Amino acid sequence: MATFKLNINGKIREIEADEDMPILWALRDQCDLVGTKYGCGIAQCGACTIHLDGDAIRSCSYPISRVGDKKITTIEGLSEKGDHPLQEAWKALDVPQCGYCQAGQIMTAAAFLKENKNPSEQEVEDAMHANICRCGTYNRIKKAVLEASKNL
Repeated sequence: MATFKLNINGKIREIEADEDMPILWALRDQCDLVGTKYGCGIAQCGACTIHLDGDAIRSCSYPISRVGDKKITTIEGLSEKGDHPLQEAWKALDVPQCGYCQAGQIMTAAAFLKENKNPSEQEVEDAMHANICRCGTYNRIKKAVLEASKNL
């Protein structure tokens, strides 16, 4: 076991873990940040998406030992009051059904919109294509991303 000092949502947290433990489990089990979900465990579905220095990564396969000094942002840290334009658009357009993948969807979209503030429908589809929604709310997800891009 090793001790890691991680910057998570703007706060320094000390985590004791094996070097190869995925950051997902540190967030969920040691920090009680359970908005980030476990989906497939092989970085294919996107439910576990977080930001590492602003870039969207799959936390289920990213070892805690690789984080270093980079800043981690989870869905809980995206906005203090849950009022990020994406979160507002998600609510306004009633995007989620089961909601399981939605934190990962929002985190992927937030990283995308940071780089592309005025995306086309096709660019949104391309950016979001690797996040799986078992309920099939892809059209509402696309609409919400486009709506949020107007309010950033």
